[in-house]
Amino acid sequence: MATIKRHIEIMDTTLRDGEQTSGVSFSASEKLTIAQLLLTEVKVDRIEIASARVSEGEFQAVKKITEWAKANGYLDRVEVLTFVDGETSVNWMLESGAKVMNLLTKGSLNHLMHQLKKTPEQHFAEVGAVIALAAKNAIECNVYLEDWSNGMRNSKEYVLQYLDFLQTQPVKRILLPDTLGVLIPEEAFEYVSSLVKRYPEIHFDFHAHNDYDLGTANVLEAVKAGAKGIHLTVNGMGERAGNAPLASAIAVLNDFVKEVTTSVVEESLYSVSKLVENFSGFMIPANKPVVGENVFTQTAGIHADGDKKNNLYYNDLMPERFGRQRKYALGKTSGKANIENNLIQLGIQLSDEDLKKVTQRVIELGDRKETVTQADLPYIISDILDSSAIEEKVQIENYVLTHSKNLRPSVTLRISINGEIFERQAQGDGQYDAFMNALRKVYAQKKIELPSLTDYNVRIPPGGKSDALCETIITWLHNGKEFKTRGLDSDQTVSAIQATQKMLNII
Repeated sequence: MATIKRHIEIMDTTLRDGEQTSGVSFSASEKLTIAQLLLTEVKVDRIEIASARVSEGEFQAVKKITEWAKANGYLDRVEVLTFVDGETSVNWMLESGAKVMNLLTKGSLNHLMHQLKKTPEQHFAEVGAVIALAAKNAIECNVYLEDWSNGMRNSKEYVLQYLDFLQTQPVKRILLPDTLGVLIPEEAFEYVSSLVKRYPEIHFDFHAHNDYDLGTANVLEAVKAGAKGIHLTVNGMGERAGNAPLASAIAVLNDFVKEVTTSVVEESLYSVSKLVENFSGFMIPANKPVVGENVFTQTAGIHADGDKKNNLYYNDLMPERFGRQRKYALGKTSGKANIENNLIQLGIQLSDEDLKKVTQRVIELGDRKETVTQADLPYIISDILDSSAIEEKVQIENYVLTHSKNLRPSVTLRISINGEIFERQAQGDGQYDAFMNALRKVYAQKKIELPSLTDYNVRIPPGGKSDALCETIITWLHNGKEFKTRGLDSDQTVSAIQATQKMLNII
């Protein structure tokens, strides 16, 4: 007989708590796009999108989202943080069109006494009045116990007194935040399980912060302890060290808590991660679990060799789960297996002797701290073997780049494709954009669609002066497959053009 799994509600708070990341502010249209992706593709259960009363821009963003959500049947899954402020937050909710409020209240005696300077009875009475007003206006109410983790540590009697009161109120969920990120996993389990046993009818959510890098571990323990919902953010965005990250927490729950299930689509986690990264400007580390650039890249040659021999270096975090692919990095620790795996993907075969020569050259380049990409391999082969592994069918013969004050940058381009000469002019938002626009004109005439540029990375050596060499690495998407090309020059635009010429020859 199949066991019925316990469903864990996932509430994503990227647009509210995540936006409290220093230096991050989403526009109204960006908020709407992220909200739509989270609900329709990632399929989280709920999203917390804003704090009431913050600004006119925030109000307009909430209106955009609630209008879309109402039209598409998601309005009961859109939540707003509100405050114990009489009628003010409730009226803000009514004007914005939001129907679910997450009321911020005091979950520790320390916060209550020193910030509000009120007795528990006074606070409970004011909270009850706001809850009653929300219910009167058909607004669903959840309640945050701010600083709950410290409340359980230092004033547990107050927390229990407050929960005794809240269970008499028309509240749907109680939200338990580790506001300052101070819990260790054992405490997360102990505190949540004690409340679940004492109040079995209450729906408890757990909200982790990552100050000690224990956010995901605490989420795991809270779910094991009986929490019915968890709060997460894309890329772990949030104040200070951030919140528990969505992708990591989902992977951990799916792999290590077999008795629970979530609605989240793992294959959509990487795409929402990249979207939020682009909108926020908050760059995720290359080694960030699940969504980082390098986490499915094998660097050591022995690992690549082991992958060929019964997948010896695989774990359950298979890249395909998250819509990604395994890669084999090229550098000083590369072995023949790394090179061979990359050559297979390029459709190139070499003898053992030639493979050794290519491997040695890649190692030498790595020792000089030069970046080697898969797209560089044909050029390396041509260089050291004097072979025709790559044929320069496309030559950018000449170009004029102009940049003037109060005028759009422009480019005149002369290019040879299989011996046929083309000249085109174009303008753009920058010199390289103008260059690409001219290039598109040429390829449109030949009825060839150019790859999409998905990432553009410029590297200058630390301490480099104005004449330092600049390396531009461009990531392209072509026929559903990503590849990288690079250029090296003292001028950034020229290095980008070099990388682009390599792309043109590859396609």
